[in-house]
Amino acid sequence: MTENAPRDPEEEAAEAAALEAGRLLFSRECNFLISAADEAQLPAFALNEVAFAGRSNVGKSSLLNALTGHKALARTSNTPGRTRLLNFFELGGRLILVDLPGYGYARASKTDIARWTKLTRGYLKGRAQLRRVCLLIDSRHGLKASDKQVMDELDSAAVSYQVVLTKADKMKPGPLARMVEETGAALAKRPAAHPVCLVTSSESGAGIDQLRAALAALAEPPGAE
Repeated sequence: MTENAPRDPEEEAAEAAALEAGRLLFSRECNFLISAADEAQLPAFALNEVAFAGRSNVGKSSLLNALTGHKALARTSNTPGRTRLLNFFELGGRLILVDLPGYGYARASKTDIARWTKLTRGYLKGRAQLRRVCLLIDSRHGLKASDKQVMDELDSAAVSYQVVLTKADKMKPGPLARMVEETGAALAKRPAAHPVCLVTSSESGAGIDQLRAALAALAEPPGAE
């Protein structure tokens, strides 16, 4: 099929329906629920959960704010590693969003970092309602050693994850396309990885609607208890 060939009407309709489902879900109110500092504080929810993980400077808080349309739902900072707790948010009574502590860099003691790491790993490996981890990767840098380590752990624990490239507005089209191709090739070798790599920008809004659609497919149906 050439680039200008007409698309299948059924595929177009399915894509439009998915985008609308994402828009409707993320138009709902999103509220902070609780923060957990250790495994004993991890709450139990009936709703499905989607967690957001990534290196400390990947733009995770900015992406969460862009997704939900809240300027300060998740705190942003010029200092990487500011998120030191597991933060839980409820989206419209249908989905729980979980902001995980950043990894790879933090201005904290080794003891604190070890505690955060243990907490995060304990959550990821023991959460029955966790439907997917959105693994955020800076599109300018690609997969780093710390990202691959997290992917190894998710593969080992059979936790489904999807790579979301961030800061796409800072990349030119050619290099960005190559990064998507390289990342997709790496994911193809991973047993727990979702095959589709999403490309986003919190600044321009690129890919935000598509990510909302992907997450809406994991939420509880409207009206579900």
